[in-house]
Amino acid sequence: MQQYHTYIFDLDGTLLDTLDDLTAAVNYALRCYGMPEHSRDDVRRFVGNGVRLLMVRAVPDGEQNPRFEEVFEAFRQYYMEHSLDTTRPYDGVPEMLAVLKARGCRTAVVSNKFDAATKELCRHFFPETIEVAVGEHEAEGIRKKPAPDTVNEALSQLGVDGRHAVYVGDSDVDLQTARNAGLPCISVLWGFRDKDLLTANGATTFIASPTELI
Repeated sequence: MQQYHTYIFDLDGTLLDTLDDLTAAVNYALRCYGMPEHSRDDVRRFVGNGVRLLMVRAVPDGEQNPRFEEVFEAFRQYYMEHSLDTTRPYDGVPEMLAVLKARGCRTAVVSNKFDAATKELCRHFFPETIEVAVGEHEAEGIRKKPAPDTVNEALSQLGVDGRHAVYVGDSDVDLQTARNAGLPCISVLWGFRDKDLLTANGATTFIASPTELI
């Protein structure tokens, strides 16, 4: 595995297993409004393009549903209060990040999760090893993935360029993001998407455990 100076990580499905907490928040919001709930595997398929699109996929008729905004707000409120209930780093992730830091590498997270939740999760789980966390805040003109904006913002906050950087993620959205940012991409196989889907979307470099990155 080639060594890089800067590592830009996706969060959900790459560093953190957030699926149970996301599923709980989705189903809480749906339950509040008498809508049918979804399985964990359903939610696994829905994630990757930000929480609004997650709920568009989860709510019957999506944004055309007259109660969509209320359901989405219920999801947001519940998730902000319960995002740490069962979420944990994948086995080996904290150790891998510690090794990268010890080697003098720079690290950042970019996520389509809303910005406050992204920052809070990184502060909670990786306070010593993730230097910069950038979540979804399109209201400020920074487009969410697969646009390269969050990656460029992270590189800017780190004070580095992308010449010795790599993007690490678990999804087709991550592959597109890396491509749009002009970075090589390492696809992890423990996340929310399988190898066949990643390969079909152009993935060429895979790791099956965090230790392979180091």
